[in-house]
Amino acid sequence: MHGMSPDDIRHLFDLQRQASRAHPDVPLMVRRERLLRLSKMLDEHGPVLAAAVQADFGMRSQRLTEVADLFVLRAELGHTLRHLARWSRRTKVRTPLFLQPARGWIERQPLGVVGIISPWNYPVQLALGPAIGALAAGNRVMLKPSELTPHTSAQLAALVAQFFAPEEFCVVQGDAATAALVASLPFDHLVFTGSTAVGRKVAQAAAANLTPTTLELGGKSPCIIDADCDMQEAALKIAHGKLLNAGQTCIAPDYVLLPRGNEAAFAEAFRVAVARLFPYFEGNPDYASIISTRHLARLRTMLQQAQTQGAEVHVLQPVPGSPPPPPQGIGDGVGRQMAPTLVFGASPNMQLMQEEIFGPVLPVLSYERLDDAIAHINAHPRPLALYWFGRSEAVRDDVLRRTVSGGVSVNDTLMHIAHDALPFGGVGDSGWGAYHGEAGFLRFCHQKSVLAQSRWSLGHLLYPPYGARFDQVMALLRRLM
Repeated sequence: MHGMSPDDIRHLFDLQRQASRAHPDVPLMVRRERLLRLSKMLDEHGPVLAAAVQADFGMRSQRLTEVADLFVLRAELGHTLRHLARWSRRTKVRTPLFLQPARGWIERQPLGVVGIISPWNYPVQLALGPAIGALAAGNRVMLKPSELTPHTSAQLAALVAQFFAPEEFCVVQGDAATAALVASLPFDHLVFTGSTAVGRKVAQAAAANLTPTTLELGGKSPCIIDADCDMQEAALKIAHGKLLNAGQTCIAPDYVLLPRGNEAAFAEAFRVAVARLFPYFEGNPDYASIISTRHLARLRTMLQQAQTQGAEVHVLQPVPGSPPPPPQGIGDGVGRQMAPTLVFGASPNMQLMQEEIFGPVLPVLSYERLDDAIAHINAHPRPLALYWFGRSEAVRDDVLRRTVSGGVSVNDTLMHIAHDALPFGGVGDSGWGAYHGEAGFLRFCHQKSVLAQSRWSLGHLLYPPYGARFDQVMALLRRLM
């Protein structure tokens, strides 16, 4: 479905919309079967998708895609299939005394057609993750993957067309103009993952149709290091979270807040951690390339500016004795493998403290008191993730109480996203709405309220004409409430 015209896309949407209106009820068996098809698609074609991701990045281990994209999706599918029958059931609710003997319950129905606009950084997981929740709830799905990962997008389009009818699930490929067209369609729900700036545009386009949205955006996710934490352990977890996919992760630790006086200890612990994870960078198949030369130039400019304005920039070196960088093949991404970099003394006006970094650059800010670290976080837009490292549960709970973020990992980074029972989403500038597990299922459902009245209802006692009897009934109800 590459190179589809706007009319073709609108026709596909109409097809899905008509199917959703002709069959508003989608039996549990049908929804399960769709999820099983998706599972079969991943099992049979996972390696093809991983190879496509590698081709798009130039350098990105297929094993990284296996763990960060495919494994996460398989876990989510398994969790959804295990719980789907329970999630789908009619939910009974207690009826207040004055409405008895009526009965009330909630029906969980499909919304209809769900649009998904997905990003390039985890191009399989972030495309199919929302689709799992949407299909589980009985919706039709139209997916627009990123144009920055054309090989992956083409594979997704071909595989989805092989496993699903277009009125069930389809993929449309194209550039930013195609994404704008998709955002303007009158979906019953639209999911967008990407930058805050584009998220604003998507929300505006969706608002014209009163389409509810789930926006999973980004922002500057902080790591707070408490004075009593195990520095080696914290540095390893932060290095892993920061350097997975070379920092191109929406919940990557964006900067570190460190008790003043620990700068040298952290720098050394981080260097040791990086040497353990990635002994060398250029030509290392485990270390992902920056997605494009444009993104790499932006990161280099950020560093240059920070250095010019007086920040201390520490570019990490490969472990002595590492293999020499391979000769640059055309388009093989080696030239875009950027060495991990620590930045000390960054000031608020630097670009690298203004924008989400999205690369292997980690500013380290020093704080005197924990209150200062919390004040710093609260003075900026609410982040998608927050990380805290320490031993004291009282301090941990204090940080949790006094900060607002999409999600939190304590004594780790990134891992909260892999927990199927935890909703995943942002707050404020880092997005709204959450999916994963039951939260995702409910996001893509309409919860319809039903009141079934009894023939013995006493409601007529509250009908006009109002008079003494009405007053007596109201007085009795007030006493009973």
